Amino acid sequence: MIQIIGTKKCKETAKAIRTCKEQRLEYQFVDLTERALSEGEWRSIFQGYEPLSLIDSQSAYYTKEGYAFREFDPQEELKEHPQLLKTPILRSKGRVHVGFSVDILTSWGTN
Repeated sequence: MIQIIGTKKCKETAKAIRTCKEQRLEYQFVDLTERALSEGEWRSIFQGYEPLSLIDSQSAYYTKEGYAFREFDPQEELKEHPQLLKTPILRSKGRVHVGFSVDILTSWGTN
């Protein structure tokens, strides 16, 4: 099963969900506005990616809160403010990918 982490407002997350439906891939959607990620989910994401690389510096929240002008611990800020995440985050069987990718979804869905 593929886990898609994102928000309903994110266009890239919507593409990932639509691709899974069209390809009839088994998936689980985690809406960050409704549920916080578990410690295990965070651990697997941070094993695959450096926390700073997961921060969406183009997001309105990043700009509004002034992250460009302050020092912060990326890992702690992501856990406290998941709206900073680049989405979607795709997870399956210990693998993690950030961003929408048809190739990743189809290859993971068939394995």
